[in-house]
Amino acid sequence: MPETGPTRPARTMIRVLLVDDHQVVRRGLRTFLEVQEDIEVVGEAADGAEGVAQAESLRPDVVLMDIKMPGTDGIEALRRLRALDNPARVLIVTSFTEQRTVVPALRAGASGYVYKDVDPDALAGAIRSVHAGHVLLQPEVAGALLAQDVPHNGQGRSTSLTDREREVLALIADGRSNREIARALVLSEKTVKTHVSNILMKLDLADRTQAALYAVRHGLTD
Repeated sequence: MPETGPTRPARTMIRVLLVDDHQVVRRGLRTFLEVQEDIEVVGEAADGAEGVAQAESLRPDVVLMDIKMPGTDGIEALRRLRALDNPARVLIVTSFTEQRTVVPALRAGASGYVYKDVDPDALAGAIRSVHAGHVLLQPEVAGALLAQDVPHNGQGRSTSLTDREREVLALIADGRSNREIARALVLSEKTVKTHVSNILMKLDLADRTQAALYAVRHGLTD
C-alpha cells in the first residue's frame, strides 16, 4: 500500500460580504479577493439596509463597508448590526478621509478603516487582521480619534483596574486579539473576555477601540 504524506490541515476560510453602492467597486474587490487562498466572497449589497440583511442571512466573518451610500449609509448600517449583536467584524473601505466621517464610523462599531486606494495586498492583510480580532487604525485615523471627544474619564477611573486588567488593557492598545492576549498572559480566552468586559465597564467605554485610545491617552501602554 503506497505511503502517503502527512495530511495538511484544512485552511480556515474568511467569509467576506461586500457592501458598496458602486458595482464597479464591488466587482474589483471580488476579482482581487477571489484569488486569495483564505478569503471567500459570500455576497454583495448595494446599500446599508441590504448589507445588514445580507449580514444577518449569510453570517460573514468580515464585512467590507463603504460609508457614503444612498438610503441607509454605512454608519447607520454599523449601528443596526451592533443592535442585532451580529458577530461580523466590519472593515470600512472608503474614499472619505475627513475626521467627521472617520470618527463616527469607528464609534459605531467598525473594527478598522482603510481607504479605497489601499494596496491590494494591504487590504487582504487588513481583512485577516480584523478577522483575527485586531482593531486596525491607520496612524492618521488614530490621531483623528485622539483629537476628538474620546471620553475623558480621568486618571481616577484607571485606578479601579486590577494589575491584571491593566496588563490586558496595555495589550489591547498594542492591537492584540483575545487569543494573543491569552497566550501572552497564559490565560484562557474566556478569562481574557471577562477582563475585557470588566475594563470596558469600569472605564465606561463602548468597545476595544475606545479602550485602546484611552490607554494611549492616559499613558497606560507599555
